[in-house]
Amino acid sequence: MASVNGSKISNIIIACDAGMGSSAMLASRLAQKLAAHKITVKHAAVNQIPEQVDLILCHEGLAARARGIRPGIPVVPFRLFIGDPVFDRVVAAIRDGKDISE
Repeated sequence: MASVNGSKISNIIIACDAGMGSSAMLASRLAQKLAAHKITVKHAAVNQIPEQVDLILCHEGLAARARGIRPGIPVVPFRLFIGDPVFDRVVAAIRDGKDISE
């Protein structure tokens, strides 16, 4: 299981099937929450996840594909695009410098 310390994160990708729509909205909201930490949050289609990424967030149905595309990068799956507790956990780990694991 891959993990990363929150203090080491500078690039997060929100991956979805097409790379737009709900993932774009989520990336914008998460970027606002993490603005004080100077973290880049972008969205991308799961098949186009860039190489320079520290953490991948994606719907649980896409997690296996994301892991296959970027092995070794932590993939944190979620169920809901809005209000999923995973996002609060990620923000807290970044704020507190704690590990984030799959």
